[in-house]
Amino acid sequence: MASLYFFRFWLGFGIGGDYPLSATIMSKYANKKTHGAFIAPVFAMQGFDILAGGIVTLIISAIFRAAFPKPAYQDAAAGSIGTEADFVWRIILMVGAVPALLTYYWRMKMPETACYTALVAKNAKLAASDMSKVLQVQLEDESEKMEEMVCRGNNDFGLFSPKFARRHGLHLVGTATMWFLLDIAFYSQNLFQKGIFTAINWIHKAHTMSTLDEVFRISPAQTLIVLCGTVPGYWFTVFLIDVVGRFKIQLMGFFMMTAFMLSLAIPYHHRTTPGNQATFVVMYGFTFFFADFRPNATTFVVPAEIFPARLRSTCHGISAAAGKAGAMIGAFGFLYAA
Repeated sequence: MASLYFFRFWLGFGIGGDYPLSATIMSKYANKKTHGAFIAPVFAMQGFDILAGGIVTLIISAIFRAAFPKPAYQDAAAGSIGTEADFVWRIILMVGAVPALLTYYWRMKMPETACYTALVAKNAKLAASDMSKVLQVQLEDESEKMEEMVCRGNNDFGLFSPKFARRHGLHLVGTATMWFLLDIAFYSQNLFQKGIFTAINWIHKAHTMSTLDEVFRISPAQTLIVLCGTVPGYWFTVFLIDVVGRFKIQLMGFFMMTAFMLSLAIPYHHRTTPGNQATFVVMYGFTFFFADFRPNATTFVVPAEIFPARLRSTCHGISAAAGKAGAMIGAFGFLYAA
């Protein structure tokens, strides 16, 4: 547990930097007409990541089930994990290092944002060159033009200044609160997936399976939900965010999530009885669809647009951190409540 905590901390450290910086970098290169559609795909790639994780888990657990065809069911009932399952989760976790290494390589190849290069590094020529490569247009290297082009709204007030509080204090409270509230629901929803799959008879009860069988049966169920709900939801946002608008998308998303969750939760035992399970699965998939089509994506996009350039990544990071605080409350609060 100590080693998991240690490495999970550094994983969070990296993601905590990547969220605001990725969003801010894309916002610096985006044009006004398709600004949201330029930032949203960064976050939408999460859908493919989750899908890939489910597929990897399914493949590795299937290989081990084929290699060890007689799992000790009696050991599973006694709470034994077993050597095979111990290898499975370690291999699945280690595979995650591969995309991280690829990301590191490509990030080292990325140019610095032109705003930083022009204003902080004082190299307008390099800034113009970097912008030309990314946007595939020819730009002049005069400092004044570069500043006007890449750093509009580059206000000189600080994060804790009265001027920031007057202009953007409510914006920061709004982006942080929305992310906080969303992640309470979103992460607790993931936490209880196993129990929901058991209730609708997609998987057997835990005491009747070995750990290896449990992994093998849960992964396709989760992958199906991701394929039908999460992935389409993210990409609906990409295509519609600049058409419908951020405010409408986020407001409607919270409304639809609430409606579907209440319709699942209030008659829960009725929904999970034989004959109603197909309807339950469809509605459950729609909660993920509307979470990712609407607020889960807009909470990422809006902080990258609404704040001044100098403070954008910091405010985005604060908003994302508020979301993870909500995730902790959702995970621990609902777990103890259950």
